[in-house]
Order: sequence, then structure tokens, then C-alpha cells
Amino acid sequence: MNRLVGVVLVNYQDYAERFLTACRDSLRAQDYPAASFKIYLVDNASSEKSRAYLHGCYPEAKILERGDGNYCAANNLGFAEAIKDGCEYLVALNMDTEMKPDWLHKLVLALEDNTEAAIAQSKILLYPQTEAEKENPKINTLGNRLNFLGFGFTSAYREADREISAYPEISGYASGCCLMIRREVFESVGGWDDSYYMYHDDIELSLKVRLAGYKIVLAPQSVVFHKYEFKRSVRMLYYMERNRYLLAFGFYPLRLLIFLAPAFIIMSLGMLAFALAKGWAPTWFKVWGFFLKPATWINIRQARARIKWISKVPFSIVAKNLESRIDFSEINNPLLKYVGNPLLRLYWKGAKKLI
Repeated sequence: MNRLVGVVLVNYQDYAERFLTACRDSLRAQDYPAASFKIYLVDNASSEKSRAYLHGCYPEAKILERGDGNYCAANNLGFAEAIKDGCEYLVALNMDTEMKPDWLHKLVLALEDNTEAAIAQSKILLYPQTEAEKENPKINTLGNRLNFLGFGFTSAYREADREISAYPEISGYASGCCLMIRREVFESVGGWDDSYYMYHDDIELSLKVRLAGYKIVLAPQSVVFHKYEFKRSVRMLYYMERNRYLLAFGFYPLRLLIFLAPAFIIMSLGMLAFALAKGWAPTWFKVWGFFLKPATWINIRQARARIKWISKVPFSIVAKNLESRIDFSEINNPLLKYVGNPLLRLYWKGAKKLI
């Protein structure tokens, strides 16, 4: 008997008009029985034109509407609807993707074959732009890595695709581009945290799952092609910078936070210098304005209590897999590579003794 799967796609602004047709065709071509998976399209702060396009483009999908642009809340809405419909496995899938016909079947198989795993991530390849890339596709990510200061980055980025046997465990976190989670685990860890809004939400969910005692695995035969675009924007910078602090304040033991405070401060000043150089200084101050609000710390205290309640393994087990280095694949920074990363390595070596 096939598991009932709910696949959630979130539309934002013009995403549907740019990407939905190809993604829809790819989903329609799946060899997984059509009666055994449902599509949920969450229209998130989009236009009247976009909403009309969704209904016309994908009539068999269940379309849900939200208005504030909160990506995490949009995923929660889609997942809640899938749970209400009885779906046992839940998939978060970016709309800017295309999949091989056996993608969903192989993704389901990854959880069926790994009873200790709660999340399976597809092998995510970069969408080929040329004939040469079609012949020799490049990797987008085989599972992401997390630096102890809260910076996330991909693994094996732009390396040549390769055959991978079995189901390697992902020691960092599953990419939100395409992950599948068991319904009962998703519910038990509290789902996506709406306060993250967007960015780092996949890290937050993965950390909760690992603290709850479950594994995260790569499904190497489940292949997704991602139309990845590296873009830096004021909005992205705000949420990525803000949310790496939310991660630390929410998950790290107090004595570790105290020991890491100098490193966080120095890195924050480095980010300020970057923001000044790019004309984004108001964004940096906005981040710290967020942490001056009493409501922020009430939410952090509540998050720490929830995380403590769901944790079945000590944080030290998760911390062993945190990275000392920072590897921004699209940014080649000699200062970071030859000065910053060696210093971070020494700092983290000392910090791990406190965990």
C-alpha cells in the first residue's frame, strides 16, 4: 500500500508565472500513483493576476491563500491541510524545480527504508543551462552544513554529479528546497516556526528533529533539478542575519552562549562593515532593533522551553556536527578563507569543551 503524500508549494509574487508550469508538468509525470499524493499550492502575498493563474494552471491542486508573505506560516498552512486530508508524509518543495519521474517514489522509499530517519532530502542538482551541463550536471546540495555562528551553506556545491549508494546521513540540516518529513514527527516538534518568517526555517526544523532523536538522510536516487539563483537583497540579509541569532538564542545552552558572545560580536561588526560597504546599514540596525523588543525575548524564552520539552538527546550530540568554517560558495573571500576560518576553528575547538 502506497503512503499518502502531501506536496506543498508556496507561491510568492511572480514565482508561479515563472516556474509553475514546468514544476506542474514534472509532478504530473511522476510514476508514484496519482491517487497517493496531493498537491497544495499556498498563494503567499501574491497578486490577483497570480491567483487567477494558479487556478487556471493547476486545477487539480488545492489552492490556499495567505496575505502576509510569511513563508514559514505558508508552509504550515499547506502542511496542516495535508494532515487534515490524512497525508502520512509531507513534502516542502520549491516551485523553481523540476524532478525526475521517480523522484517522489524514491523519496518515499528513503523513509520507508530508514525507520530511524524523520526527514529525507532529495539529491538536489543545479538545473542545466547548456547541453554540456545536461550531460554532466552539477550538484546544488547533498545536504547543508551549519556553522556554529548560525551561517548555513551547501555541501558539494557545483561538484560533478555522482552515484551515491545507500542513504547517507545528513549531519547538518536538510535543504528546504526539497525535504520530506513524517507527519507524526512534524506535529510532535511543533512544525515550522512562524517567527523565522523566511530563511533558516529549514535549519530550525532540522535541529528540532535531531534533538528529538531522529536522523536526517539523503535520498540520492530522488533527483531534483533546482533553478537556483544566487541573489543578495536587503530583505534576505535582514532575515538571514536576524535568524542566525534566533537559532543560537533558541537552541544553545546558556554557558555556550556566554563563551561564544565575543565571536558573535566580532562577526556582527564584520557584518556591519559589509552592510556599510553595500549601503545596507539600516538593515543591520533593524536586526538589532528586533532584539531590543521585549516581545522578542518572550518568544525566545517560549521557544527554548518548547525545544527543551521535545529534546530526547543532549545538545552536545547535535553540536558535534556544527562546522567551525564558513563557506559561502558564491563568495570567494580570501580574508575569510585564510584568516577568519582558522581563527573560528580555534575558537570552536575551545567552545566544544563547554558543551
